Amino acid sequence: MTFSESALEELGLAPMWVRRGMRPSVETTASVEAVSTASTTEASGSAGTTLSLQDTSPREAGMSTRIQQPPAGADESAWLDDVSAEPPVLTRTNRIVVDAQADTSTSVATLDWDTLSARVAACERCRLCEKRTNTVFGVGDRNADWMLIGEAPGENEDRLGEPFVGQAGKLLDNMLRSLTLARDTNVYIANVIKCRPPGNRNPEPDEVARCEPYLQRQVSLVKPKVIVALGRFAAQSLLKTQASISSLRGRVHEYEGVPVIVTYHPAYLLRSLPDKAKAWADLCLARDTWQKTAGAPPR
Repeated sequence: MTFSESALEELGLAPMWVRRGMRPSVETTASVEAVSTASTTEASGSAGTTLSLQDTSPREAGMSTRIQQPPAGADESAWLDDVSAEPPVLTRTNRIVVDAQADTSTSVATLDWDTLSARVAACERCRLCEKRTNTVFGVGDRNADWMLIGEAPGENEDRLGEPFVGQAGKLLDNMLRSLTLARDTNVYIANVIKCRPPGNRNPEPDEVARCEPYLQRQVSLVKPKVIVALGRFAAQSLLKTQASISSLRGRVHEYEGVPVIVTYHPAYLLRSLPDKAKAWADLCLARDTWQKTAGAPPR
């Protein structure tokens, strides 16, 4: 060790090693001028003061920190050459969490139709907002006795911003017409999820949880007499179950105090024509349930 290095160690200013990934416990001492002053003070009977980086920054205290570079041949990636004091960057993921927390300041359960629609259109509560073209809020009679709930928007729904369009939508309209119902008069149609999942995958549980308050508020505003769950995912999400659609069919369930009938998704019926008869039986059960709930005369 050279004389200069010995002198620095004597003064408490020797180089220090800091392992990368570990929060250093670094004590800084006064610079040469401050040490001289401290020595004079000590001579008169006063104790010197040692400050920590955790309490005061070197810039504020007029102190200096010296950290030696690793010797030749050492693994440089294992050592820090500085300690960052920058605040954490608010990433998009963090921002979504913050937005979701701020969203609770005005409860979704208190919103009217227009405010609820605007809230959904601007929603960034989960990752699905990143790739959507349009949110799919819902369509139909907002005072209808019948409410149909699907799972999530597909490609056409995402493009047009309306649920159940394309061939599946046409089949659904025909199914409703057989019950003298129509989406623009006496039925309200919505989805569990308001944004299209990439690749039409099933939504993740956290995505369902973040979106469900919107659906709950829609049900509360519509006040339907009967809900028809279209497809396995919609039925499982509404009823909080992993049961198969075949075991859920043919029975009356409940969501938010409203009777629920489970049937097949129209897109599935396009691929499995024999199950259309089962879907018709489900719709007849929904009609009977509606008549009992609403006190409507039999048709």
